[in-house]
Order: sequence, then C-alpha cells, then structure tokens
Amino acid sequence: MEEEVLVKVENISKKFCKSLKRSLWYGMHDIAHEFTGHKGGDELRKDEFWALKDISFELKRGECLGLIGHNGAGKSTLLKTLNGLIKPDKGKITMKGRVCALIELGAGFNPILTGRENIYINASVLGLTKKEIDAKFDDIVDFAEIGEFIDTPFQNYSSGMKIRLGFAVAIQMEPDVLLVDEVLAVGDLGFVIKCLNRISEILPLTATIFVSHNMPMISRICTRIIYFVDGLISFVGNDIPQGIEHYSSSFKIAEMQDQGSGEIQLEEISLRKTVNDQYILHNYIHENGDSLNFLIKLKIKQKTPAFFLSIIIFNQKLIEAVSCFSRENSEQFNSNSDDFSVNLSIPALYLNRGCHTITIVATDAITSKMLCRTTNAISFFVRSKFQGWATCILPGKWEKLTNIEQNGS
Repeated sequence: MEEEVLVKVENISKKFCKSLKRSLWYGMHDIAHEFTGHKGGDELRKDEFWALKDISFELKRGECLGLIGHNGAGKSTLLKTLNGLIKPDKGKITMKGRVCALIELGAGFNPILTGRENIYINASVLGLTKKEIDAKFDDIVDFAEIGEFIDTPFQNYSSGMKIRLGFAVAIQMEPDVLLVDEVLAVGDLGFVIKCLNRISEILPLTATIFVSHNMPMISRICTRIIYFVDGLISFVGNDIPQGIEHYSSSFKIAEMQDQGSGEIQLEEISLRKTVNDQYILHNYIHENGDSLNFLIKLKIKQKTPAFFLSIIIFNQKLIEAVSCFSRENSEQFNSNSDDFSVNLSIPALYLNRGCHTITIVATDAITSKMLCRTTNAISFFVRSKFQGWATCILPGKWEKLTNIEQNGS
C-alpha cells in the first residue's frame, strides 16, 4: 500500500528586500493589491531578491528530506514558510496532519515562569490538551534531565537546559510532519545522541524535513536530499552521497599560509600519478584506492644538518585524516644546495569523498625546531562510490566461509 503524501509544495517563491524602508513600502503596496485582487508578478523591484524561487517537491510518511546549502541559500526560509511563519509570494503548500517544528527551541518560553509552567503553556500552544500534557509531563521532564530544576524560573536555566526542555516538549507531539532546523548543532554529545535516537523512533511515522550543516547527520537519517544555491534547487534526489558531493565541492579552500622559522620554505608542491612507469602531473581528482605521489620542492634558506619532513591531509571539516612522517621510516634529509626536491609515494590512499587539503611540515632532526609549516599548500578532491564518515576508509578483504570453516572444523 502506497504511503500518503503529507507535504506537497508546488512552485513556491519568496522574495525579500535588502532595504528596510523599501520593504515596508512594498509590504503596504502588496497588501493594497491583495485587497483589490491583484497578484504581484515575477519582476523584482529595487533591492529585492529571491530567497526561494519555484520550489516544488512531495514528501510521504516515512520519508526524511534533508535540506543542505550554504548560509543564505534558502533552507530556513523554506522551513519557516512550511511552518506558516512566512507567507510565500506565490505557489501552494499542502500539509496534512499535525505539524511539529523544532526551530529555535525555547524561544517561546516565558523567562519569568518556571519550567513546569512553561511546559504546560508551550505544549498547549503546540496543540496538546491538558490531559495529554499531564500524561506526558514526567516523560518530558525525564527527557530534558532537569528534574530538580523543574520549579526554577526559566531565565535561570543554562542554554543547554533551555534547549533540552524545548526539544523535550516539542518531540512529545507525535507529529505527522516534523520540521527540524539545526537544533542539534549545540548541546553535549550525550543529549545529541538521545535526540537522534528519539527522532529515529518517530521517523517511520512522520514526513520529516531536516535542515543541517552536519553531513554525517544528513547521511544518517535522510532518505532524500535537496541542495540549495541562492534560493534555487541545484540538486534533488535519493542519492544522498551525490547531493553531499555537490555541496562539498562548492567550498572555497583557505589561502596558503606559511609558519615556522623560515629557514626552509615550500617552493612548489604538485600531485602526480604513475602511467606506464612514468610520473605525470595529476588533475587533483583522486580516485579512492589509487596511488598518490607528491612532488615537493623546497628552498633552503639556511643550511640544516638534518631535518624531517611530514605531510598532513585534512578533510573539509579540518579534521586530520592522514599523517605521513619521514621520521617513522627513519628518513632524514639534508641539502648542500639552496634547492631541494623529494617525492613522497603513497601506494593506495583511501579517504572519504570530498575536498582535502595538504599541510607540509619540516622540523630539525636534532632540536625538533619547526623550520617550515605551510598550511593549505595544495587541495585535491577524493572521488568515491559511496559516502562514509570515518576519517579514512580501509578496503579489507571479504571472504565467505564454508559451513566447515564457520564451525571451526
């Protein structure tokens, strides 16, 4: 039996004005036109821009749609439009059942009232009856982990306590449509895991729209994905890794920076691969599992008897994914000239899909003094068939066992 469509968005658009004075004037002008039955056109007036433009999609019960994109791309505007906080300039939105929005948790709580009083007021606003609140009260308090502070004024709560209470109240609604906007970006790890587990429990029963910059979370809970660019849909589909790749490849790499004493300077670094036993310049796209070779050219400003070299590969979240130290191989270098070149070969490099950057470090072999550290020396993109979230990926060897081998005979 096919699941019912709970969210249907048909060609909605929303425009904003950068100028406050013009925005107020345009607003009065548009209200007057509505009274006369005249609908506004697609033309942008001075200082206006499209926050959303011709957005359409459907969402069924049991589906989770992830919305990704850079700040200002239109994700939160779409969520507020779906929640009724913003009226679209054109298009149609159809939503069935009870809607719950996890947006700016705790924003509607009264700071003077206690946690207990805020639970009853906020839950009532969300659509729960007093009988329903009474039945769920203990679960809300237990989930929020604020039992001993339940009768303390809300203004005395820490930011984490406020978020926990807001989430605990909102998640008890058992909604048909769930809207989630970056509410898990803060808070301690234990509570984030608890929230994700709770969301996972209700996902099969709801149509969920999830906005986040956290790609592991998007990958974990979403069944479909939309990538926004300047209010437009750039990618939509069930291929979560491909959508994340579109988003990841749009990041700009920070400029190269030099640190250290300056006795050694990076002059050039390039990526090479082997073709017919010959090195050729690489196009900075790495196929997972291929070998990778770094040609490193240094300028020796001050003669050093012995030094070590290392490279560090960072992923796009600036997490150290791979380190390679010449010290580990007892490889130390010296140079009798001003120019020095070395080739580093990595036989098979397995990394997560996405953009990576290289940092080069040279240290004195005797004093461990940092002679050179060049961050963002070069970047390359790893292309993979899937998206995982460990910092590196091991291929392994998978062998099916016979019945005799399974039994240990």
